[in-house]
Amino acid sequence: MGIHYDYKSTRGAKAMEKQAKREKKLAEKRAKKQAKAQEKGLDVKEKKEDKTIPLDTIITLDHLTNPDKK
Repeated sequence: MGIHYDYKSTRGAKAMEKQAKREKKLAEKRAKKQAKAQEKGLDVKEKKEDKTIPLDTIITLDHLTNPDKK
């Protein structure tokens, strides 16, 4: 019976510990990814290409299906 009594009183603290653990893992993952990108000489923001089609152009089937066109 002691386990059930203790559960509700420590539930908030356990949830906070889990959240902190998740955030710590995520921060480590981000730092590792940035270090890897800098090692290669690429910036994470430069890596993304702008693949949007300008608003003044007409979207055709060729825009959607041609893999060579970027």
